[in-house]
Amino acid sequence: MSWSNGRSAVALCVMALAAPALVQAQGAPQLAPAQPAPPAPALILKGHTGDLAGAAFSPDGTKVVTASSDKTARIWDAKTGAQLALLSGHAESVRSAEFSPDGKLVVTASRDGTARIWDAGTGAPLLTLSGHGEMLEHGEMLEYAGFSSDGTGVVTASRDTKATVWNANTGAAIADLAGHKGPVMRAEFSPDGRQVVTASSDKTAKVWDAANGSTIATLEGHTGMVLSAAFSPDGARVATAASDKSARIWDAQTGALLSTLQGHDRAVTYIEFSPDGARVLTASTDKTARVWDAKTGAPLVTLAGQ
Repeated sequence: MSWSNGRSAVALCVMALAAPALVQAQGAPQLAPAQPAPPAPALILKGHTGDLAGAAFSPDGTKVVTASSDKTARIWDAKTGAQLALLSGHAESVRSAEFSPDGKLVVTASRDGTARIWDAGTGAPLLTLSGHGEMLEHGEMLEYAGFSSDGTGVVTASRDTKATVWNANTGAAIADLAGHKGPVMRAEFSPDGRQVVTASSDKTAKVWDAANGSTIATLEGHTGMVLSAAFSPDGARVATAASDKSARIWDAQTGALLSTLQGHDRAVTYIEFSPDGARVLTASTDKTARVWDAKTGAPLVTLAGQ
């Protein structure tokens, strides 16, 4: 671009900014007030060369771990944004990364069919959890891995239609949670670590015994893929989010439907209880997040602006 063209562009911008005042001075209808600018980010973490699939704080809030399609996870200083560790070794996209409850470890899940446990201080690999699928066509790709509340267990969710519970100290498989008819998109331990809830594209969620893999309850009623599921803090309820634009709350032991959360215009991709269990937070591809009353299912707040 020549200097003269650059000057023209600047002049056009100035004219555009000045035009509203001129129009108003001539008696035209008043313009709507400008929307407030979104707040500036407190910190930007730069370094990944691919899309990010997830980010999570350490339990003490001093670090952040990110998962990326560039086949790595990275640990960052949450105050300065400095990269503290590069978790490199997966052969495909990293789909999730989570700290252990004491913040000393990180577990990652990858489309290469493995989960890995890393030292959160040094980034050194400690264990590889492998066994999902047998190189079936896309059958072994993992979607998620997370620790139990005491840090002794890990659960993985896979597109091979099952979840697996592992010993986080030895890497040994404890139980295969097999029974879904479609890929498992998410798996999470109950607060006491004795049960696991899974969300599947087969339109169901299931509650399992984490020790032996037996099915405790099947949560049926969604008409689309179940994309996320979470226990309430007391473990008595399960919340699910689905591509059918709804979220639901269930009795974790009987599978009875307790309430349906309706209001999103597109798929609900994530759900979580508040720490006191009184509210539920959902996120949707309709570009909003919403807060709901966990007992009645009534909408409380819509977070829009994305």
